[in-house]
Amino acid sequence: MIEVRGLTKQYGVIRAVDDLTFDVAPGKVTGFLGPNGAGKSTTMRMILGLDRPTAGSALVGGRPFATLAEPLHAAGALLDAGAVHPGRSGRDHLRVAARTHGIPQRRVDEVIDQVGLGPAARRRVKGYSLGMRQRLGIATALLGDPAVLLFDEPMNGLDLDGVRWIRRLVRGLADEGRTVLLSSHLMSEMEQTADHLVIIGAGRLIADASMHDVMRGENAQRRVRVRTPSVDELAGALLRRNLRVHPTDGGDLLVEGASPETVGDVALEVGVAVHRLAQEQSSLEQVYLDLTGDSVQYRVTETPEMVQR
Repeated sequence: MIEVRGLTKQYGVIRAVDDLTFDVAPGKVTGFLGPNGAGKSTTMRMILGLDRPTAGSALVGGRPFATLAEPLHAAGALLDAGAVHPGRSGRDHLRVAARTHGIPQRRVDEVIDQVGLGPAARRRVKGYSLGMRQRLGIATALLGDPAVLLFDEPMNGLDLDGVRWIRRLVRGLADEGRTVLLSSHLMSEMEQTADHLVIIGAGRLIADASMHDVMRGENAQRRVRVRTPSVDELAGALLRRNLRVHPTDGGDLLVEGASPETVGDVALEVGVAVHRLAQEQSSLEQVYLDLTGDSVQYRVTETPEMVQR
């Protein structure tokens, strides 16, 4: 287990991480979400002993990571795919890491096969694409067969097949009983992969709950999608009943705060045809945006021209 208690990191007048407390349990994929600058990477670095917290603590398996004699056996991490000597081959990078921990060389070949580097492992890292560097970083994290794994944006630079492979990999690691902390901005992938979510904004904890609870919480809006040839007439009737109605680019209406039965009854009352009527659940992306909207540091101001596009 990863245990974070009151974790705080201050850089001068900037508080990057502010009194964070949460656990990452074994046997689950815990998604770690937050806007750019929210403090996710800083938190991961403090868990791994790379940054010293201003206050609080982070334990891996009940101990500070920096005190572990053989850290690669306890936890593996991918934080920066570029943090590799460019003049070494991928295989030599793994061999050096293995030798420092007494890991047999056959394990190097195992993880090369596991991440799909293949013959590229004998090439110098400076010639690697970002996706290949990600695979090498994941191989390094897996090298010591650790019980705890931390991945910071591991899907960056991967093609669709690589993203699907990451999804299967992290799910398989959790199913083996390992502790997996996964940070990603790909909400659709996180929705398919994570069992639990820790969401932070401006360094503070916003949510710490199961995927099920987050998707059905107060920020998860239920809405009805309706298609009709009489869009204006039906929209007006719904608005007169104090329902929130949003037209879509495809010509449908999204109605918030109503059931399909209510929308159908209104359509019957005003005598308009309905070609489609279905209830929809908010996506993780929408729930996440609603939860973190006040914590975004870098926001583009939309102009009317941008909205029209």
